Amino acid sequence: MAKKPPARRKRRRGGLDRWIVAGIILSLSVIALALWGPLRNYLPGAHQRPETRQKQRADAKRGKAPGKTAMVAIVVDDLGMDLKQAGEVLSLPGKVTLAVMPGLAQSKAVAELARRNNREVLLHLPMEPRGSNGSPAPGMLRSDMTPMEFLNTVSDDVASVPGAFGINNHEGSALTENSEAMKFLMAELKARDLAFLDSFTTPNSVAHATAREFGLKTARRDVFLDNDPDNPASIRKQLDTLVELAQKNGKAIGIGHPHPATISELRKWLAEAGSQGVEVVPVSRLMQ
Repeated sequence: MAKKPPARRKRRRGGLDRWIVAGIILSLSVIALALWGPLRNYLPGAHQRPETRQKQRADAKRGKAPGKTAMVAIVVDDLGMDLKQAGEVLSLPGKVTLAVMPGLAQSKAVAELARRNNREVLLHLPMEPRGSNGSPAPGMLRSDMTPMEFLNTVSDDVASVPGAFGINNHEGSALTENSEAMKFLMAELKARDLAFLDSFTTPNSVAHATAREFGLKTARRDVFLDNDPDNPASIRKQLDTLVELAQKNGKAIGIGHPHPATISELRKWLAEAGSQGVEVVPVSRLMQ
């Protein structure tokens, strides 16, 4: 039997080895050019400034997508007494949410006006505060009510602010710390398919946690805008804080009131919010 020619086999193996070596050299050359040569200008993110890349890394650590717009919701409380006041809020250049108190002279009219202007409405439901010496607000929920009185008050309050998609508490530093009262309330809101925004008037509030326990769409206030209602500088500082929180966490909720200084500062801030990377949204967008 004839033997296979060994010389030919050696030539084929040698040719294959040369191609492998050439391929390795070519790959190393491309990597070198990409890392240190002209090709690096075409790598994703290579054109970005160092500070931009640092910001993206910081955003990634916070779980925020690079370049993502921060969302802010503004809620204006204590509406329902004055149609002119409500009109000033509705004239603001943003999707501000109106929180309307029950049982006031213009509660239903304000809710209807907001609906016609495609604005979200919350029922601003009065709840028992701690140490109040004044007369209770109309429709206030109190811890000394019987279950039937409690439910009837909720029913009357909801009826007086038609079209409200949810509620937030007016005052309530005592009632929102009462676990049993909050369970009773959240069960009723669940049955009515209403959302709940905790105005967070006390650091010991259990309202938000209870709403989550009952499966309601819910959120908690981050910043009160006008604890100093006649001080425009203070209000602006609170708005700046709101933006910082939104940029840090991706979203934030601010609550204010229809004071002249608040409306004026909101008007200026809303006009420039987009340039700060902020999108003003209805508060329901930030509820989970």
